[in-house]
Amino acid sequence: MYTNTLIKIFTRDLNKLKEEIELYNKESNLWVLDKSITNCAGNLCLHLIGNLNYFIGSILGNTGYVRQRELEFSLKNEPRARMLKEIDDTILVVEKTLSKLGSDDLDALYPIEVFKEPMITEYFLTHLVHHLSYHLGQINYHRRLLDV
Repeated sequence: MYTNTLIKIFTRDLNKLKEEIELYNKESNLWVLDKSITNCAGNLCLHLIGNLNYFIGSILGNTGYVRQRELEFSLKNEPRARMLKEIDDTILVVEKTLSKLGSDDLDALYPIEVFKEPMITEYFLTHLVHHLSYHLGQINYHRRLLDV
């Protein structure tokens, strides 16, 4: 079933996110900005955590998570250990929520309108996988460029 594939990919990439965050030589470099890089790794990490906890945990899993998207980009100098724990917690939320979805759930309309038009849940979950991958690549680039 497609949900098993999604769980594997989300888990793989969230573990890779943890690895990237752990690989920073200096924790303070997670928050470094450069004139050509507008989002630092720390804020991208917070954004991914918030994004998945909201769109998968809250909307599909009814976890009660309340997203504060503006803080995902404005908070600075959050401890690395806290972010790593939140990634672990996000993995659990994603696994628990997706494991409860069946084919009918994937074929149903996603419960809220995100892109100004209705879409099925399978489509949006596929989008979320790509969104995670995109920002994960940005974090990797940020680390290799600015964590010297």
